[in-house]
Amino acid sequence: MLTNHAKLMKFFMTSGEIIGRKKLQKMIYILKNCDIPFEEKFEFHFYGPYSEELTLRMEELCNLGFIAESKEKKSNYYQYRYTMTRAGEDFLNHSQVVLPPFEDKIDKMKDQSSRFLELVSTILYFKHLSKSEVEEKIQIVKKSSNYTATDIESAWQFIAELQGNEQVQA
Repeated sequence: MLTNHAKLMKFFMTSGEIIGRKKLQKMIYILKNCDIPFEEKFEFHFYGPYSEELTLRMEELCNLGFIAESKEKKSNYYQYRYTMTRAGEDFLNHSQVVLPPFEDKIDKMKDQSSRFLELVSTILYFKHLSKSEVEEKIQIVKKSSNYTATDIESAWQFIAELQGNEQVQA
């Protein structure tokens, strides 16, 4: 019971604080694509892969008092911060959930911007296509983001690092 909630709690235990809803969505999607068994379903949305299930689970975890969500006013938007509470730690201590090691992946992703993780997750969303087709798709679906060829190449390299490969296959 609550296995998927416990997996998210394990993510927060490892990551500490996550700043931004978009960053949270992208990090979980990227981990899922690195064979970490998160079970939320994702669909393509304006900012790349998005999971309504993940949004609902986060609301539940906040309502249960396991995750603390704080809202900060930025210049023209609100930014959300998520941290695990003491009650969340207690819940996780009673959980039997086991995940493969993913600390290094989280550390690498936390150092990246939400914009970059949006690009990485979008590339992964279209991974069934060839590398050149993915790059063409990025220029169409992410046109307003103005990703450069350098940005896209950096994202491919980042994916290779996360997946433990030296180079992504074309």
